[in-house]
Amino acid sequence: MESGNHTMVTEFIILGLTKNPTLCPILFVVFLGIYVATMLGNISIIMLIQRSPQLHTPMYLFLSHLAFVDIGYSTSVTPIMIVTFLKERTTIPVAGCIAQLGSDIIYGTAECFLLAAMAYDHYVAICSPLLYPIHMSPRVCIILLVVSYLGGCVNASSFLGCLLSLTFCGPNKISHFFCDFPPLVKLSCTIFMAEISPAILAGSIIVLTLFIIVVSYLYILYSTLKMRSTKERHKAFSPCTSHLTAVTLFYGTVTFVYIIRKSSCSPDHMKVVSVVYTVVIPMLNPLIYSLRNKEVKAALRKWVARTHWSC
Repeated sequence: MESGNHTMVTEFIILGLTKNPTLCPILFVVFLGIYVATMLGNISIIMLIQRSPQLHTPMYLFLSHLAFVDIGYSTSVTPIMIVTFLKERTTIPVAGCIAQLGSDIIYGTAECFLLAAMAYDHYVAICSPLLYPIHMSPRVCIILLVVSYLGGCVNASSFLGCLLSLTFCGPNKISHFFCDFPPLVKLSCTIFMAEISPAILAGSIIVLTLFIIVVSYLYILYSTLKMRSTKERHKAFSPCTSHLTAVTLFYGTVTFVYIIRKSSCSPDHMKVVSVVYTVVIPMLNPLIYSLRNKEVKAALRKWVARTHWSC
């Protein structure tokens, strides 16, 4: 298609992390292993929660959805990145690029809301245990889940609406390992402040969910400090450590990428940080919640024992 003197872009070229012939085979094996571990770990968490009656609580309901989101988050990015290590030229159609960006934003935003919902669940369990059945009823849990996924769709529609308003008629090489929004905007030949509206909405979601998490943990900290014995404080706060670890990893890297993006950091450094929150964290979450959670480990032992005896 022609537009003036320009040829409209029909596909993009993903440059990937590196084209070093020595590093590519090594990185292919590493990231393929990470992706397999991510799938196995998160699927195991979902199956364990579904098959363990003692884990049929709001906290583990949110954890199972977090595992589902991590599967989608990793799958939207990692396979194409792995392909770039095998091929000299990795292309993706414009529609495929838009779909990848949309799914990445939906799952990433849903993860923010789910982490906030889990923080609220911890707050109610510790600060208002008598009202827990009311404040975390099945109806409330469903509402929180719907808000999480709906928030992801709304945020994605904002990005995709701005992206679809752009025209691509020049360079088509994306200096990244997936179709991220800023690299795509740089390739546009349309003069348009496309980043403002999505950035405001995405920033608002990050601030809102992080605010809920911080306030929840301030109340939790205040309540635990009022407890008389160290044992009681440790018992009350120990379920929160896994969640705090996941929150720190996720929000730390996302904040670095999307808020400090305009700093003097090189594109290669930004790629490395992006790898952490799109590829590595979905693999780490099952480990964080299983290794540091006594209930999950107990349920896993029972599940393994049942499987062993059934065989």
